Amino acid sequence: MAALLGMPVINKDYRKVRITIAFQPLERKFEVSNSAIQKDRSWISDIATVFAPGFKILKAVEDYCRQNELANRDDIHESLESLKGIVNNPIGLIELNSDLDIETVTEIFIRINSAGTVLSQADFAMSKIAVNEKYGGNTLRKAIDYFCHLAIAPEFYDQLVETDNEFTRTEYFQKMAWLREENDDLYDPSYTDMLRVAFTSEFKRGRLQDLVALLSGRNFETREYEERIAEASFAALRTGIFNFMNETHFKRLVMILRSAGFVDSSMISSQNAINFAYILYLTLRKQNENPAVIESLVRKLFVLSILTSRYSASPESQFDFDIRNIHASGAATYLHNIINAELSDAFWTFRLPQQMNTSNASNPSFNVFLAAQVKMRDKGFLSRDITVHDLIIHKGDVHHIFPREYLKQFGFQRSRYNQIANYVMTQSEINIAIGAKSPSHYFKELFDQCNGGGLKYGGITDKDELLENLKMHCIPEGIEEMQVEDYDSFLARRRELMAQKIKAYFQSL
Repeated sequence: MAALLGMPVINKDYRKVRITIAFQPLERKFEVSNSAIQKDRSWISDIATVFAPGFKILKAVEDYCRQNELANRDDIHESLESLKGIVNNPIGLIELNSDLDIETVTEIFIRINSAGTVLSQADFAMSKIAVNEKYGGNTLRKAIDYFCHLAIAPEFYDQLVETDNEFTRTEYFQKMAWLREENDDLYDPSYTDMLRVAFTSEFKRGRLQDLVALLSGRNFETREYEERIAEASFAALRTGIFNFMNETHFKRLVMILRSAGFVDSSMISSQNAINFAYILYLTLRKQNENPAVIESLVRKLFVLSILTSRYSASPESQFDFDIRNIHASGAATYLHNIINAELSDAFWTFRLPQQMNTSNASNPSFNVFLAAQVKMRDKGFLSRDITVHDLIIHKGDVHHIFPREYLKQFGFQRSRYNQIANYVMTQSEINIAIGAKSPSHYFKELFDQCNGGGLKYGGITDKDELLENLKMHCIPEGIEEMQVEDYDSFLARRRELMAQKIKAYFQSL
């Protein structure tokens, strides 16, 4: 349609571009127009000219035949008539009764579109928002799209000003203008994230299919559709989007996450954990809760949800359950109940160490352990001055305490030597210096280093400082005597120590 009418479309970079299709009347074939075609007189380089209101087919035939020195005008006339006839070709349309619920509409769409892209409830919500110009949905849709793109690419700001002057005069644009100088990538929300947070915080519901229904005006009690409900729903969603985009709110959330030790996006395995942390923050702000209390509650629920993968399996159902209970019993009381149920002594003693019996370096438990080290200002493994925070930010090495090459000499496979209980953050030069030595070898050299020997690994020369460093990293006592046969017992003991460190960290939030 865009090619026929000569209308611009917006590409993935949010730039308006023309899709120009060329037509060859003699061979009756189409091609995407290019510079070679534009110089070739046998092509009509842009079919939009044929469908323009002032197009005269007889004159076009005469001009084409003259330029190409053709005698048979009938063939060209017939070819152009066939081209213009494209607009009469039927397009398959399936009309659905407006009273159908969203589940039925979704099911019909999925069956028809089985070979295409699977759409989410957020996609349906975005389309519902976009088509409603009566309540400003078309502009709201732009605001959501633009905010998410600006959060990832601040340089898009100048392009937005250049290409969408009408939008830049809206309040939405003023609310998001701060993103032009924002380079923090800890939380780069998608439109699904933005809708989840705005909807759940403002409507006290967690299922996006409910948003689609409410924007349609559905009355959940009478099952009728009422215009007043649609109007009120658009107004509430607009408020939720403004709250989401608010610079103070957004930056305060990121600050809270960083204060919990999550200083790099690679440490956060669940975007929905951030989403609900933001929902809780906005909810407590609206309730005029004390800022210090807000920070503590948001930190604790965020870390709990990372540790337990709370929003991984059925996030919408869990969002819905949590937000209803937060409003029913209060956030502090509800969080206290969750902690008692999910983080009992059995969790810290048995379940968490078991969770860490894995070779997955992006395991949530290991990320929380690193966050604990950041918050406790721990130094890197065998580092005197460089912190774990510095190593994470600047992509330091993940060192194997029992070196990988050492274990491979004994036939260990990847799943065994890459256990997260065998990992520590360290400087690359320390990692390289240790090489494939056994722990009994290089740890004895470390203790010699603290007794006047030369520097071999890092800059620690005091035994008490070394022992404190090992304690920071939960290295079991007796490491300087350990050989390959001690590896499994080392892992088991270190998992227990890591779990206790995470427990102490969580209780400090």
